[in-house]
Amino acid sequence: MLSFVNSFMAWNLKKRISTMVYAFNNGAEVQLGTFNALLKEGRKTVFGKEFNFDTIHTISQYMETVPLFTYNSIKPYIQRMMGGEQSVLWSGDINWFAKSSGTTSDKSKFIPVSYDALEYCQFRGSRDILAWYYYHNADAKVFQGKGLMIGGSHQVNTLSENSFYGDLSAVMMNNMPFIANFLATPSLDIALLPEWEIKMAKMIETTSKENVTNISGVPSWTLLLLRGILEKTGASCIKEVWPNLELYVHGGVSFIPYKKQFEQLIGGDIAYRETYNASEGFLGLQDKEGKDMTLMLDYGIFYE
Repeated sequence: MLSFVNSFMAWNLKKRISTMVYAFNNGAEVQLGTFNALLKEGRKTVFGKEFNFDTIHTISQYMETVPLFTYNSIKPYIQRMMGGEQSVLWSGDINWFAKSSGTTSDKSKFIPVSYDALEYCQFRGSRDILAWYYYHNADAKVFQGKGLMIGGSHQVNTLSENSFYGDLSAVMMNNMPFIANFLATPSLDIALLPEWEIKMAKMIETTSKENVTNISGVPSWTLLLLRGILEKTGASCIKEVWPNLELYVHGGVSFIPYKKQFEQLIGGDIAYRETYNASEGFLGLQDKEGKDMTLMLDYGIFYE
């Protein structure tokens, strides 16, 4: 069964390769299309009506009409959205907010996350990193086992009954498609526990018994988990626990200071791929080991 799932997912994922290559080679054209699509949706919003998006048809007109915004200057719009008002900055319902510790005067930033952003930016990036991995590795078997995801927690936003916030990983986990949930470990009730020590203990207990083929997470958190797995199982390396582990997807910080530690703990060859997935959007990924990350131009983000 999982062999069929792996073959089907490999075929389905690799269909994106030609589209990505086109975007790499025709960046200006793709970005103009993104600009026009965002402008069209923006006309339906409070923000778009305030800044007369109906009269804007070119990038230069947009730059002349819409002032530069900092997080603090756009924060009142976000607060309205967190209070339950819809179609403020994006058309349609916004129920999720990614909490980010950013470089602002606030301790935390709250970034609205639409379902469009999840599907065509965050999840697209997650799929594309696997598409390139399968493209370069014909014998990959990522989907013949479990994907270990190490993320944060979420909590109810008390400003609105149907509004939630958490770190980006928690927002993504709460909205994952069925197939991703089916092939993920640990279960959501463990992955989203708010108490880190309790969550780590339960993750070690459950994931050490799974057939883990791939891991995604911040290096520092992942190292803690791997060391806990070795301590619990008494194994000399992670490959003794998860012999089919073949891929680690990381981001958030430079991987250079961590790579040697990973190699020692894992005790065998696996592939490493880097992503730049911020609360504001999925910006770039490493399509092949040894290369710098590539800016992704068809994820619904316009780089003005």
